[in-house]
Amino acid sequence: MKKILVLFLLFIVPVVAYLFFASGVNSFSSLPTLHKGIPEFGQWSDLDGNPVRLQGKITVLGFGGSDLIEHRGNLFNLNQKIYNRYHEFKDLQFVYLCPPESKDAAKLITDKFAEVVDMKQWHFVFAPKSEIETFHTSMQVQQPLLPDASSSFVYMLDKQRNLRGRKDEGKTIDGYDTFHPSIISNEMLDDFKVLLYEYKAALRKNHNAEKRPKGL
Repeated sequence: MKKILVLFLLFIVPVVAYLFFASGVNSFSSLPTLHKGIPEFGQWSDLDGNPVRLQGKITVLGFGGSDLIEHRGNLFNLNQKIYNRYHEFKDLQFVYLCPPESKDAAKLITDKFAEVVDMKQWHFVFAPKSEIETFHTSMQVQQPLLPDASSSFVYMLDKQRNLRGRKDEGKTIDGYDTFHPSIISNEMLDDFKVLLYEYKAALRKNHNAEKRPKGL
């Protein structure tokens, strides 16, 4: 019995612990809502001149600033670590708010990314710098915009335009720094999976309710 116990402690427990910590999904049953009712976009449009709306979409929202080329590494990190894996989820969009002077750079980056991944769910949306700053202020996030209306942080909004994030040991995480690939691969991806799981679970629940006979 002692040998069996020793073998169990040496081999089984570490394996179970590894599977637990490597699961990639945090302990939240749902991702906390940090701020409700982020304002809808104004009359702003994307590279094709089409309006983009937040309502009804899970949105990863960023602020590209006047010099997108300067910040292209951050966009690349996000594109490779998350967008490339999940862009086929139909109710998902990645949106970067930018001043109009960054259109040429946005087109260049879009074409470059499109060489390896479908960019239909990724939108560069253009608005006057003052309106971007006002919108950012309304989000009530912790991280300020840089002078060119950019930020290395991105934010996750649900379909009702609520800001989602985590409250971890008294610390509120409302944004994810794309400058650090490790943050995208760990904290952000972890929370992102939880948010997607919420909606997949809700879809299954609604589907089962529709199939259930009346009165049950």
